Amino acid sequence: MIEGMVLKQLKVMSDERGWLMEILRCDEALFERFGQVYLTTAYPGVVKAWHGHERQVDHVTCIRGMIKVVLWDGREGSSTAGEVNEFFLGEYQPLLIKIPSMVYHGFKAVGPETAYVINVPDRPYNRTRPDELRLPPDTDRIPHKWVLTPGKRHG
Repeated sequence: MIEGMVLKQLKVMSDERGWLMEILRCDEALFERFGQVYLTTAYPGVVKAWHGHERQVDHVTCIRGMIKVVLWDGREGSSTAGEVNEFFLGEYQPLLIKIPSMVYHGFKAVGPETAYVINVPDRPYNRTRPDELRLPPDTDRIPHKWVLTPGKRHG
């Protein structure tokens, strides 16, 4: 696994009223600080890639649908430099992924329904100076090839 990345199995607690799933707690070892919480969606077959951050750490989970998350360690000097990790997460595989800064990542909605993805980054989005690194989904720099769905928007 990529150095600094943490994978946490999420526990669903259910009863006759419904269910509850804790995603991230401030008293966990993987938590560093709070920035914001946001929800994004992806329609079936859509790829959202590649993203990275110079300083920001992401905590990503999928609460509805399923996604394939791919990480690439592009950090020079990292013990896992050049490594690619792939994970499937969502309703049927409740996981939280902590993604370190300078690790490029992206995801694809897999399955027949819209995927709902929650991210809890450790710092708020700065609209005037965004901490964003971007590469196109079909870049040759990252040794992973997304299977792009014709007619879908990607990026």
